Amino acid sequence: MSRIVALDTDDIRFATSVSLDGSDAMNPDPDYSAAYVRIRTDDDASGHGFVFTIGRGNDVQVAAIRSLAPYLVGQEVEPLLDDMGTTWRRLVHDSQLRWLGPEKGVMHMAIGAAVNALWDLKAKRAGLPLWQLLSSMTPEDIVDLVDFRYLTDALTPQDALDILRRAAPGREARTAQLLADGYPAYTTTPGWLGYDDAKLARLCKEAVDEGFRQIKLKVGGDRSEDLRRLEIARSVVGPDIAIAVDANQRWEIQEAIDWMKDLAAYDIAWVEEPTNPDDVLGHATIARGVAPIPVATGEHMANRVMAKQFLQADALQVLQIDATRVAGVNENIANLLLAARFGVRVCPHAGGVGLCEAVQHLSMFDFVAVSGTTDGRMIEYVDHLHEHFVTPVVIRAGCYEAPRAAGAGAEMLATSIEAHRYATDV
Repeated sequence: MSRIVALDTDDIRFATSVSLDGSDAMNPDPDYSAAYVRIRTDDDASGHGFVFTIGRGNDVQVAAIRSLAPYLVGQEVEPLLDDMGTTWRRLVHDSQLRWLGPEKGVMHMAIGAAVNALWDLKAKRAGLPLWQLLSSMTPEDIVDLVDFRYLTDALTPQDALDILRRAAPGREARTAQLLADGYPAYTTTPGWLGYDDAKLARLCKEAVDEGFRQIKLKVGGDRSEDLRRLEIARSVVGPDIAIAVDANQRWEIQEAIDWMKDLAAYDIAWVEEPTNPDDVLGHATIARGVAPIPVATGEHMANRVMAKQFLQADALQVLQIDATRVAGVNENIANLLLAARFGVRVCPHAGGVGLCEAVQHLSMFDFVAVSGTTDGRMIEYVDHLHEHFVTPVVIRAGCYEAPRAAGAGAEMLATSIEAHRYATDV
């Protein structure tokens, strides 16, 4: 048996506000950051995870991750990894930790970072990329990973088993397809609100040339500016490339409906985060008001219960899971199963720092073992900061290449950690 000997953390920040990478109507000057964790064992193995933030407050997130050390350090590794469902519940159901939420916010995300680091360790021990490790599990073992508390009015363990068993016969063929063709992507690289017109036009053209079939633009600051920027983008990409828009929570309910009536002339693929991310009924009202334009949301969805409610209320038509917003891989599997139960497509939020590397594994697992399809589904891609990771994503002809390296993709280069460690971190 091996044991966990340390839970190391780092406050990693990148000065993306200088170039306005990541800028939008709600977040004008983000500094892409990672509250980073490394779980080390006495046999010199390690698992890596992180929570994505945009600068200030990253130190708070790091402190939350550090608070988990007594729950993990000294524990035998094999029992933790052999029963990741129980491991997840032990952390999430701890009443004193859970009080800081419950099951949402900084503490919940900290638990997610630790859970994801354990999955990284488990995948490395198995010699498999995380998506392939998850896809090789039996339906029964996958169901055991999920906490169905508060979900059974919408998704029971038997429902989940039925979904997974229906997909099981095609797993091998879909794995081969994924390894050959990759997984569809769309790009937000051209769309940041702080970019000037020339940069917008250049990046739109580059996106088309690189094979992307959808781009996304940030909107919501000024309606006339949104219309002008959409005109530039549409004139560059032509009529056959989809354009989605993202308001990043900026609007009131009726404002969103009225604003989108003007933007609809540009054939909008979806409107993302039109209002407060917790407002289920508001999103449902907007969805009815802007139809047939789909509503997409989920990157700030606090937990599986919020996902359930959005789906029950038909408040979204595109679910955008995030690799580090909820409590790790286990809870995102619950979200994928909920989406499958309601017949809603999943197009994950990515970009950030490390989010592309992490979330690709979840979409690929979904394709192989849950939904069995990529129709209408794609993973967000933003061309920032991939060079800081040991196994960076690879994009070919507008698709994510399936990772072949063992692990969950979250491990940063030691040199990058050292170079971008925040100065006041202790």
